[in-house]
Amino acid sequence: MVGEEGAFVLGWDEVLTEEELSMTLKVLCMSEEEFKEYKEQDGWEDDSEEEENSTLSNEALSRLKTPCKKLLYDSVLLTLESYGGDLKAEQDLLNNKEAYEKLSRREQQALHVRYGQKRILHQLLELLQ
Repeated sequence: MVGEEGAFVLGWDEVLTEEELSMTLKVLCMSEEEFKEYKEQDGWEDDSEEEENSTLSNEALSRLKTPCKKLLYDSVLLTLESYGGDLKAEQDLLNNKEAYEKLSRREQQALHVRYGQKRILHQLLELLQ
């Protein structure tokens, strides 16, 4: 469901791997009975047209059903925990010119990437509350 990399790609305005995320949330939020029925009815292929017409914009994410929102919210929290450090500490480092300039070029680039990723994840948390 999640492809080879096992991750979803989120942008500022929408989920870039929306088909994978939609299917994953749908399946993970099903009861065992619903899953068996869905699988028996070859539901995997029936939903492709429906999913092509829907986008997981930020607005759509905020309207997910409660179980899906909770699952996604908890997943985002786990992802943020894996980063270590918080968003504010990295923002402070970016704003502290002296400390920032002591970092190597590679560390500066990594800081920018990490900070951007964390900002997107925090934005997603706000949408899911």
